[in-house]
Amino acid sequence: MKLELALQLLRQSGQSLPQGLVEGTPEWMQALVDALCDMSSRDALTGLANRRHFEMTLDSEIDRVARAGEPALVLLLDIDHFKQVNDGYGHAAGDRVLQGVAGVLRECVRPMDTVARIGGEEFAAVLPNCRPAFGQAVAERILKRVANRAIEIAPGQVIRVTVSAGGAYAPQWVRSSTKLWVERADQQLYRAKAEGRNRACLEQPAISVVSPEEKGLLFALSPAPIRHV
Repeated sequence: MKLELALQLLRQSGQSLPQGLVEGTPEWMQALVDALCDMSSRDALTGLANRRHFEMTLDSEIDRVARAGEPALVLLLDIDHFKQVNDGYGHAAGDRVLQGVAGVLRECVRPMDTVARIGGEEFAAVLPNCRPAFGQAVAERILKRVANRAIEIAPGQVIRVTVSAGGAYAPQWVRSSTKLWVERADQQLYRAKAEGRNRACLEQPAISVVSPEEKGLLFALSPAPIRHV
């Protein structure tokens, strides 16, 4: 019964198992588990990562930045005046707009980046090893491509939308928190909206020099690995 439910959930999500596997074999069961795990981390409408996966990525990235000192950017994006789309054209049109914007986001980032839909018309991206100049270029590219993308909401009917973006860099060599990191990006998103929307506001990272001794202290404070005997 549970197996049938799992297959039903998979079919409803539009996914399928690889061809050529024999049902009930260990390979088939592993493929089913892998597909269900992938489904649990994806937004059903857009196919992007969901909020849960986004938060897990943030946790991992902020830890890596504290250890390696490489710059990492989190971008928050919001579709401008999205309520007008739903009110004027209906929720089905709104869904097509969300899918269209999601497609643009996928085109504008690297394979190593994580793009997510985190709620409603809100999207986010985590860009590891991202220099300030590159981060600004990515944000501007997203804004330009979204504004220029004609999204078909019905046969022969297209509309265009814009997005606002706010970004912040994780503090290097510092054990901050994902909550503070996202809050700083959200402040920049609010500024982008207040300044007229269809723009990107990125908080520039503070430039600091950490000595080898300070780096050693940072690693010395990390929990010791558990040794199995």
